Amino acid sequence: MKDIVLITINAKWIHPSLALRLLKANLGALEDSCEIIEFALRQPLAEKLEPFLSSRPKILGVSVSVWNHLATIELLNELKNVWTVKPVIVLGGPEVSHLPEDAEIFQFADHVIHGEGEIAFRELCEKIFQEDFSPSRCRGNSMSGGRQDEEGEIKNAYYLYTDEDVSRKLIYVESSRGCPFKCEFCLSSVTENKVREFPLDKFLSEMDILIQRGVKTFKFLDRSFNTNIKRALKIIEFFLNKIEQLPPLNPRKSEKSAQIRIPSPPFTVHFEMVPSLFPAELIDALSRFPPETLRLEIGIQTLNSEVAARIGRPSNPEKELEALRLLREKTSAIIHADLIAGLPGEDLESFGRGFDKLWQTCAKGKNRLEIQLGTLKLLPGTPLARHNEEFKMRYNPLPPYDIEENSTISANDMRRIKNYARFWEVLINRGLVNITKNGDIFKNFLIFSDELFTHFGRNYGIDKIELLKMAIKPELWTI
Repeated sequence: MKDIVLITINAKWIHPSLALRLLKANLGALEDSCEIIEFALRQPLAEKLEPFLSSRPKILGVSVSVWNHLATIELLNELKNVWTVKPVIVLGGPEVSHLPEDAEIFQFADHVIHGEGEIAFRELCEKIFQEDFSPSRCRGNSMSGGRQDEEGEIKNAYYLYTDEDVSRKLIYVESSRGCPFKCEFCLSSVTENKVREFPLDKFLSEMDILIQRGVKTFKFLDRSFNTNIKRALKIIEFFLNKIEQLPPLNPRKSEKSAQIRIPSPPFTVHFEMVPSLFPAELIDALSRFPPETLRLEIGIQTLNSEVAARIGRPSNPEKELEALRLLREKTSAIIHADLIAGLPGEDLESFGRGFDKLWQTCAKGKNRLEIQLGTLKLLPGTPLARHNEEFKMRYNPLPPYDIEENSTISANDMRRIKNYARFWEVLINRGLVNITKNGDIFKNFLIFSDELFTHFGRNYGIDKIELLKMAIKPELWTI
């Protein structure tokens, strides 16, 4: 085991951490003394402990997110029992950057890095390896994260994706950091509200190398990819040119049967875009992507302008829906549209109307539509908490801090929405059934999801065949 070990617990095995790779790539002379170990959320605890049973690093860096917070506490607590002499433990990541000082997870930490950590982590490691900087002197310290300077001080880390990552996992990339908006439910609202763009030529050169290595999915971490339309178009044109240079995807017959098989696309690109910023030239460029090569994540969140204004979110429902309609009509993109339930002042009826408007606008299109229903979360440090008293917002105190009820949506209705979200994901987003009815989609599916939960007693781990038996509703959809 190397002297410096970086670990995190990813949501799934297919989600490698770019953050850990950036920390390693920016260690300078210490890079060769560092290794990365990644776990998956559902991986048994015993397997997570295995790498540390026979040895320990001098420095253990841990990346913490809202999704792995509790699992990280569990792991660190067990590691405490494994080691007689523990390493210097450094916590970082979006979750610990804004937690209160008495948070349970901090009892395991010798050092906490707030905000971006590439430069700060390197400087800390250099100090720890100095003879006069013992682990005991680290305890209780804190350090602000580093920032990228104008000369591009932060080194890219794409070369640290392994061949297995490239061939079998999602590859996360970022052409910019930050967000110009201040939506109160988002951590971007407590950081500098500007977008920092990485040097474009260098970034595209790195993407070219990844394409040559055979990446299957590029997932951009940019929070608002299309705020700079000119730059966005240059990146889009780069990927389009690469796709167009590859051999055409011609259907072919199987050698063993007459069945026609459609070959897989060379790669897929996934962008998160702002719904109100789709000029004609952007839609025209996106329309050139062949089927299955483009995914667009569009954060609608709410179509209630009053609610949006309350939480500091820019909102133009008519413009946003028109952009979605054009994307569905003119492009082959798989659209992933987000809505959030539980926002202060939005009741069940308003949320349902917004859902139906979104569905009616987007239902017809060239490719798959996914509507993700999320529930509001009170992330530590976000200004969303200012609404707690007025709207009687009550959240689960444990990560991921989901809302449980407020003055406009009861606890029971919030549970119904969560069931709705799960069954919608399994049945509609995954294409098991096709909705044929136009009106009152939210109301009808809410009643149906109540029936499913009553029948099965849960919303997970249900056999697909058994689920489809319950889903025979010809007046609403086809199977």
